Amino acid sequence: MEEQLDDKFQIGAWKVDPGLNAISCNGTTIRLEPKVMEVLVCLASQAGEAVPKETILKTVWPDTFVSDDVLIRSISELRRVFQDDARDPRFIETIPKRGYRLLAPVERINGYVPAFSKSPAQTDVAGDETRRSRRGYWAVVALSVGLLLSIGLPLSLNLGGLRDRFWGNRAPAIQSLAVLPLESLSDDPKQAYFAEGVTDALITDLAQINALRVVSRTTMMRYGSPDKPLPQIARELSVDGIVEGTVQRSGDRVRVTAQLIYGPSDQHLWASSFERDVKDILDLQSTVANEIATQIKVKVTPEERVRLNSLHPVNPKALDAYFEARYHIDQIQNLAYYKGKIQVIREEAGKAASFLDEAVREDPNYLPAYVAHFDVIDHTDIPLVEYWPKAHAALSKALELDETNVPAHLALAKLLMEYDYNWAGAGREYKRAIEIDPRSADAHFEYAEYLDNVEGVLNNARDWDSEDAKRERELAQALDPAHDYYGDAGFQRMGRTLQQQRQALEQKGPNDPFALAVMGKNYAIAGRFEDAVEMYERCLTLYGWHDMAAVMKRADATGGPRHALEEWMRASEAYEAEHGDMFVVPMAFTYSSLGNKDRAFFWLDRAVEQRNWMIIYLKRDPVWDPLRSDPRFAALLSRVGLPQ
Repeated sequence: MEEQLDDKFQIGAWKVDPGLNAISCNGTTIRLEPKVMEVLVCLASQAGEAVPKETILKTVWPDTFVSDDVLIRSISELRRVFQDDARDPRFIETIPKRGYRLLAPVERINGYVPAFSKSPAQTDVAGDETRRSRRGYWAVVALSVGLLLSIGLPLSLNLGGLRDRFWGNRAPAIQSLAVLPLESLSDDPKQAYFAEGVTDALITDLAQINALRVVSRTTMMRYGSPDKPLPQIARELSVDGIVEGTVQRSGDRVRVTAQLIYGPSDQHLWASSFERDVKDILDLQSTVANEIATQIKVKVTPEERVRLNSLHPVNPKALDAYFEARYHIDQIQNLAYYKGKIQVIREEAGKAASFLDEAVREDPNYLPAYVAHFDVIDHTDIPLVEYWPKAHAALSKALELDETNVPAHLALAKLLMEYDYNWAGAGREYKRAIEIDPRSADAHFEYAEYLDNVEGVLNNARDWDSEDAKRERELAQALDPAHDYYGDAGFQRMGRTLQQQRQALEQKGPNDPFALAVMGKNYAIAGRFEDAVEMYERCLTLYGWHDMAAVMKRADATGGPRHALEEWMRASEAYEAEHGDMFVVPMAFTYSSLGNKDRAFFWLDRAVEQRNWMIIYLKRDPVWDPLRSDPRFAALLSRVGLPQ
């Protein structure tokens, strides 16, 4: 490989200054992100030669693992800056399955010509081609003028649709949009949370435009960063347009590069970069959203424009503290159910809450930090009731700052339902969220779940849904077709047979321990204990409970699958007696399916004390069917405020 070009050099008409991360042409200077400049320097060092992707990745990111997507986005940014077309490249050529080649000639500013230069024979050929080009130039001009005169007038008048047929549809209509996770170009892994925050904000801003259907944040979180062709992504998400891009933060400056692509045909429509001070991050996000709306020519009402532009500066220290908190919140959720991690989870919760407090001290008006206090206690199966009053106070403050904030209303509704058992209050919050944003698929779905929990009693797969809940869920599905809201809704997966559930599991999540636990639970409900044992053994192994998996395996071999589940429960209760931190969910579920009512009610009582999430599903989850005739079950419903 040639020695890297560290000094100034020239690529065609462009002067490149790696020291300043800048390129200039005709008096215009453009700043490149550091890593993008390094990619350019790497290509320029071997101009005219195919440089393998692996070589570029090892050169530019020597100590960091990054995906090909990072390199692809860097190349895309260079093409945008050089106004190059990947289909007809003048600067950078893609070598399929290999790498990239810099086509334009490279020269050092001091006159030194790098190793890549034309041989005498190449120079003669190039000279001949240049002379032939010049001789033919005026002939081409004359022919072109005649052609334009012959078709120009009919095209300008679009007679009989001739213009549209001649030029084709240059700007495909976009009525639905998905924002793929923006890629962080920083070497600091925690900056990934910054990029995630920009992605979330962009989705939120675009979703405010009623004329545009935007795939929800929830769906995109589940979809992740797909390594698929864009037409496939567009098809799976049921969208016309796809936004992808990068985020680069350097000190107090942040740069966002965004591209708009017509997904069905992978047609590039627009790309641009935006740079601001970190304190103006909200303005930057709004600017990107406005520009995308302009490019796809979607109608933005004056009221929506006001909401998009109703911004205030953010204290960078508050922003940093918030993203630190998000990192620790993710650790809480990622460690749930794993053996030996309860103390770690508690420590992570303390750190998250501390950073959120720091964020609001730095910026008392930074609303996301208040809302995130609920995330500290959400999605975990251990009692974190000490953070419950803090979450209450934080959400109240968030709505005091902005009563129209839908995430705050949805979080407060869940808190009232799960922790206060204040069902009426939760219902009011859900209704208010829908009133504020009738196009929020998440709001409609969560309200459907609430209605089922309060009103519905699951007797069989046909009548599990109340009519109001059914309408809300249908609306959620219509607003966000890419998300399987019906799959998330019913405990029997909307009437799917156990075989269909098993097939879906093995195809999509054979190593997802939580999905395996759900499948084990469903088999146990059906009395298919052999299958339940298989699912639970796989689940326990993945969660690190190898000792419990071994207990089940031995018991199954000696006494059969029912005995295996019973021995697992005995071993778990022995663990609880010693450590005092056993998870309540599998205990209550399994004892109920085994018909051991006394132990099932013991663990249900523990779940109420811990404000465990499973309590809100008492009326609709079929796992409790063996307990419903017991007077203790009616007393339990009354205790948590659910109607009989």
